[in-house]
Amino acid sequence: MKTIQPTLITTKEAMSQRFDADAQRVPVTILRLHDLLLAEVLSEATHGYNALKFAFGKRRNIDKPTQGTLKKLGITTTPAKVQEVRVRIDSPKDRISFTEGALKSGEASVVPGSVVPASFMFQAGDLVDVTGVSKGKGFQGGVKRHGFHGGPKTHGQSDRWRAPGSVGATTTPGRTFKGQRMAGRMGGETVTVRNLKVLQVDDTSITVQGLVPGPAKGTIIVRLAH
Repeated sequence: MKTIQPTLITTKEAMSQRFDADAQRVPVTILRLHDLLLAEVLSEATHGYNALKFAFGKRRNIDKPTQGTLKKLGITTTPAKVQEVRVRIDSPKDRISFTEGALKSGEASVVPGSVVPASFMFQAGDLVDVTGVSKGKGFQGGVKRHGFHGGPKTHGQSDRWRAPGSVGATTTPGRTFKGQRMAGRMGGETVTVRNLKVLQVDDTSITVQGLVPGPAKGTIIVRLAH
């Protein structure tokens, strides 16, 4: 019997604070599950890679092709989104076993089409990796985007304090290299924060210690750390 990496798709609900056993204040992030359904377990033998397919959220109307896909997966509701998450298998840390497309943890089991409780995948004390899309900050200059120091503040500098300075090359190679740090679009990138400690778990939420990328209501993928 193979084991699979515990993984969930959650929503960033809110940030707060807690006090640990030493009365030290620590930042926490609350991640919420909204009607998360297990749609399918994909294995390398059948599909060429290992992944969990989830359906989550709700919407009133759904297009016919998606209806057909969900019907084949045994899902009768109208989820807002269906998403696959790649996972590892047969790691010593993994404790979720799968056979014939169903997941099992201890005496509990989850079959395709049923709701996945957070407590099925994780427990307090686990270390998890969280992945989300960072907040978009629009077009920003080099000082904010890359931490440039800017120019000197004296000797007649009236409008060049936050200028990037020279970025060109001399005769050889006579051009600006691709990837040169300049002003540009900032944020909106996939970010993974590793080894956050799980403080509390129930069926519909996970509370982790630390900061999680992305805005409130953003989609966050939670995986058991390597």
